[in-house]
Amino acid sequence: MKLEYRQGDVGIDKIDSIPSEAKLEKRDRVILAYGEVTGHCHEIAVEDLEKIELFMLDGKMYLNVKEDGVRVTHQEHAVITLPIGNYEVTHQREYTPEAIRNVLD
Repeated sequence: MKLEYRQGDVGIDKIDSIPSEAKLEKRDRVILAYGEVTGHCHEIAVEDLEKIELFMLDGKMYLNVKEDGVRVTHQEHAVITLPIGNYEVTHQREYTPEAIRNVLD
């Protein structure tokens, strides 16, 4: 896995293939992460939904981008444009004395 893109606390990592056990999900919106503090979200642009497939496995999210130009949007970050390929979506984590937790955006 190689880190390809980062948008705030969300990483989009290029992978060779999506695990065969992952389940295809059909959704009207593809939210990669919600901002717990601001209420904003990292989201695939609505007009790009036909260009991707979303898979889930054990709480992990995978994307199969079928056409170049899929856009990941967020109200406070620059748009990311993804080329064709398979990706795993990750969330940055941080250490605190209390626990290891996801970074809040």
